[in-house]
Amino acid sequence: MTDQQHSAPTGRRLDLLADCSACFGLCCVALPFAKSADFAANKNAGTPCRNLQTDYRCGIHPALRERGYQGCTVFDCFGAGQKISRHTFDGRSWREDPDRARQMFEAFPVMRQLHELLWYLAEALELPKAKPVHAELRRAFDRIEELTLRDAAGLIAADVPAIRAETSELLLQASELTRNALPGKKRNHRGADLIGARLRGADLRGANLRGAYLIAADLSGADLRDADLIGADLRDADLRGADLTGALYLTQAQLNAAKGDSATRLGAGLARPAHW
Repeated sequence: MTDQQHSAPTGRRLDLLADCSACFGLCCVALPFAKSADFAANKNAGTPCRNLQTDYRCGIHPALRERGYQGCTVFDCFGAGQKISRHTFDGRSWREDPDRARQMFEAFPVMRQLHELLWYLAEALELPKAKPVHAELRRAFDRIEELTLRDAAGLIAADVPAIRAETSELLLQASELTRNALPGKKRNHRGADLIGARLRGADLRGANLRGAYLIAADLSGADLRDADLIGADLRDADLRGADLTGALYLTQAQLNAAKGDSATRLGAGLARPAHW
């Protein structure tokens, strides 16, 4: 949906970055969306978006936000689109092989979830303080990568919830090893409802914000260095002047959903969204 590529952190694998030029527009076809503040129209799963062109690119990409498709600008497939298009289905698109289109559309969201887990695991393997669990992280990475190389039927049969639960525990261990090495007491807001919270200038360094609801929260000027932000909902969160250096498991999609400015400090591999 974003029709672009992002820079990867040092050591991060390029095949975990979205490359829309090598994909058959799967996020614009396979996934459903409902008319809302994020999407200007309804679309059923398996139905091409009305803005998808014959070359599988978005016809309104430069103006997605202005045309009411903000949701498209915050989606990231973590490279799943090109993996399904070029590997799983050997470069044959849903237009060329309509008999297999349904299977392709079912496999895509599974691949997307597996690639997201690979992205987090790759980041955890870059954390020096997480060295005690690096071997386990590597084994988990290799197991999941093996799944992504299976055929479509094998992908669809994958028990993603179980894989996610097991991986989440390892990622948490890596996070705790990293954050516990920091001085001082760390705040624990895991899964907290912080919608609209006033956290301007808050000291959240090394905090646990996993799965926290930070929608429209005022985090301007906040210290979020080394905070664990995996799964945190940052839609419309105010990150102007905030320091996100070294934030753990922070994705480009989360940043794209938030608001920031030129003073917002980001870690390596994260791009400052154009709408900031």
